[in-house]
Amino acid sequence: MLKTYLYIPEQLEKRIKLTAETQKKSKAEIIRQALEKGISAVAQQGTVSARALLKIAEVGEKYKPKGPRDLSANLDKYLWGINKNSNE
Repeated sequence: MLKTYLYIPEQLEKRIKLTAETQKKSKAEIIRQALEKGISAVAQQGTVSARALLKIAEVGEKYKPKGPRDLSANLDKYLWGINKNSNE
């Protein structure tokens, strides 16, 4: 195991200490667990978005939905009835 030094805000130190006392674990163990979970969550963030987009594309392929071809340019018009080119 490697030794690492880092600076953390006082508020975070208090939360770590409280969690360690509550769970009857060392602060180091709590920090290691938090880092492991945090790194896993950060690593999955990018892939979750990509997977969601792929699922949407699959739905599009399967059901072939129809819609206005100018939707992206006129989104406000279709959602809210607001025409960008006028002062309505």
